[in-house]
Amino acid sequence: MLKDRPTKLVPPVLATMAAWCACLVLVGVVVYFFALGIGRLSFVALPVAIALLLTALLFPLTNSLRQAGMRPIYATWITMLVALAVLVGTGWLIGARATEEFPNLVEQVQVTARDVQNWLITGPLHLQQAQITQYVDEVATMVNTQRTEITGTVLSAGAVAVEVLASLVLMLFVTFFLLKDGDRIWAWFLRAFGSMSPRVDRAGRAAWTTLSHYVQGTVAVAAVHGLIMGIVLAGMGVPLWAPLAVLIFLASFIPIVGIFFAGTIATLVTLGAKGIVYALIFVGILVVEQQLENHVLQPLIVGRALNFHPLAIIIVLAVGGILGGIAGAAVAVPVAAVIYRALPELRNQPMALPPGEPSASPAGPAPPGPPHPSGDGDVTPPQTPAAEAPTTSEPSASATGGGPVQPSASTSGGEPVQPSASATGGEPVQPSERS
Repeated sequence: MLKDRPTKLVPPVLATMAAWCACLVLVGVVVYFFALGIGRLSFVALPVAIALLLTALLFPLTNSLRQAGMRPIYATWITMLVALAVLVGTGWLIGARATEEFPNLVEQVQVTARDVQNWLITGPLHLQQAQITQYVDEVATMVNTQRTEITGTVLSAGAVAVEVLASLVLMLFVTFFLLKDGDRIWAWFLRAFGSMSPRVDRAGRAAWTTLSHYVQGTVAVAAVHGLIMGIVLAGMGVPLWAPLAVLIFLASFIPIVGIFFAGTIATLVTLGAKGIVYALIFVGILVVEQQLENHVLQPLIVGRALNFHPLAIIIVLAVGGILGGIAGAAVAVPVAAVIYRALPELRNQPMALPPGEPSASPAGPAPPGPPHPSGDGDVTPPQTPAAEAPTTSEPSASATGGGPVQPSASTSGGEPVQPSASATGGEPVQPSERS
């Protein structure tokens, strides 16, 4: 009689693939519902995300003021006021230049349009005046057809103004409290993870370091880019050079895509105001400066924190743009960089310390800043140890053959523990049993 041999219904490779597929499906479901929740709570999620970016940008100033001996509440207020002054000054500069130079831009565009019209008639195309008039009428008809939709868009934008104002107020409040009490918020957040708090702490610190380097480096690169292009536009005598420089600065926060958008607008304004020769010169300078930025500034300033391949950046931008529009494209790259840096720290097992060696908290600032005294008193939140070291008892006898060393307290009840044996080879002493 033959014995029944156990048969494997599924090959091991297929079982492994099925397990991985099940895990991927579960992760995909979680990510999908998380994205739905973020979409429903975009009124809160977007201001909080922008507040985190602003905190990463403004924290060095706040930290410098604290190290100079200033209380956290005063350092935070000074930081917020400096940021507000920069925004107001930039807005005033843009508004003043736009009000002064916009009429001149309209006149120059009209002159350029007449020159282009004459070139179309007398140039190699030899178009007729009737054809040009027909093309202009078609464009005007299209604009009149879309006027209703444009008006509805403007009205709906006016209705959303209240929500935008509320989001702005929420963003300012979140930024203020992250700058002031970021260490306390992080310590309170870690308490929810229990034994996993060391891993979460390391992952949070790595994520915060990456985000800080990315935001500060991107602002520095965008400032250099906007300053150079603003000088070029002002040197050419292009109207609205200050608003165009600010537009290039803001567009630089969206890698690859933003510079094409801002560069196209600046080129069109240069073409309408100064003609095709100046427009071609501007495009050439823009391309050269963009190459210097990609190969010199970005690797030196942002490359260490990001270190993403251009293909990965394009895919991340596409996904962020599809899910969140312009705002999603702006925050897609830093979010991907933070996740990429935080996952290894969250996955690695913390190393156990040798017996008797004091534990130390991970190096680096705790999100969103290093521990500091709070505004209410010199209270520092507790640091989470990197690992629990095994408890060891001290030796019961000295190495010189003397009497046994009495420890201060036992590990159970705080009373003295009798030594187990003498160092001279005597009989062991039986400890008394305790209930």
